Amino acid sequence: MGTQETGEQGRGTARRALLGAAVLGAGGAVLGLPGAARADGRHGGGYRSLPTPTVIGHRGASGYRPEHTFGSYELALDMGADVVEAGDLVPTKDGHLVCRHEPEIGGTTDVAAHPEFADRKTTKSLDGVATTGWFTEDFTLAELKTLRAVERIPGTRQRNTIYNGRWEIPTFEEVLRWQDEQTRKRGRQVWIYPELKHPTYFRKLGLGTEERLARLLRKHGKDKKNSPVIIQSFEPTSIQRMDKLVGNPLAVLLSSAGSRPYDFVESGDPRTVADLVKPAGLEWIASYAQGIGPTLDLIIPKDASGNLTTPTTLVDDAHEAGLILHPYTMRNENTFLPANFRKGTDPNAYGDAFGAFRTYFATGIDGVFSDNPDTALLAREDFVNG
Repeated sequence: MGTQETGEQGRGTARRALLGAAVLGAGGAVLGLPGAARADGRHGGGYRSLPTPTVIGHRGASGYRPEHTFGSYELALDMGADVVEAGDLVPTKDGHLVCRHEPEIGGTTDVAAHPEFADRKTTKSLDGVATTGWFTEDFTLAELKTLRAVERIPGTRQRNTIYNGRWEIPTFEEVLRWQDEQTRKRGRQVWIYPELKHPTYFRKLGLGTEERLARLLRKHGKDKKNSPVIIQSFEPTSIQRMDKLVGNPLAVLLSSAGSRPYDFVESGDPRTVADLVKPAGLEWIASYAQGIGPTLDLIIPKDASGNLTTPTTLVDDAHEAGLILHPYTMRNENTFLPANFRKGTDPNAYGDAFGAFRTYFATGIDGVFSDNPDTALLAREDFVNG
């Protein structure tokens, strides 16, 4: 797959730059914004036609419903999200791809309440980290379908626990059918943004996920350049593998600057994320992918007190390489916001999420993952309309 032409990555207008300057005053000590977000959609088909900044419902509308459930996905669409992250893909023992944040499901399902599965609890090394719980690869799909989803962070989102037990674990094939149904029902194309989770880990278990994903996309006719499915992974070699299997738009996820993708750890590649966000690293990513999904801290770092500081050059550098940027993750609660946008002392209360959105949008990012799509859409409307 070819890279996106740099010309497609137009910079913001002078009015956007002025708006960015206004955001600096509202947001505090954020200086030197390198670019500005575009106010309109891209020309052409496929992902370039999505509105910008694109609002991506993170695991659905996970600020309001247990994540990776059809309840969460449909609420994101009801709120108007441009794209739904449906879902994080992990395999079952019998080779089906299901949607869970992690293969360990003790925190996202009611598996602990099922005595018949008590002996499945175990400790495994997941990307080099000892992890204890129940793992999807130890269950058949039929067994997983007896479980129900629960809120992952009940201490922060106690209100979401009212929905515990309402929805089962969806398979990705069910998601693909749901996508078609929702597209017909809503009269607009529904986009999804699945993530391949821990592909090196699963490949070593004989459960390679890239090939399984590619087969499903081909089966449903969604493996083309303009198909409404963007594929992402934290492992660059997984995205390289997908580039050879399908024509879909692809994105490399990027964690903290000092971290190394786990496939690099396994192969002995010494590069860190800090290397990948340099111009040479971005050019390398652009040779097989169309975008990156950096953590927001790679866009605007925080100081020791958690306040936003000076934006990096990543937005302009990525655009220069022909890549779009969909950073993660915006959430409304104080505990997840930069310190200079928090309100009061309750970590679970909502802070000034609109101020934070304005500041990030003003850097020129092409979109953002958000647990609260309704807030993100209002923030985009405010930003675009000045």
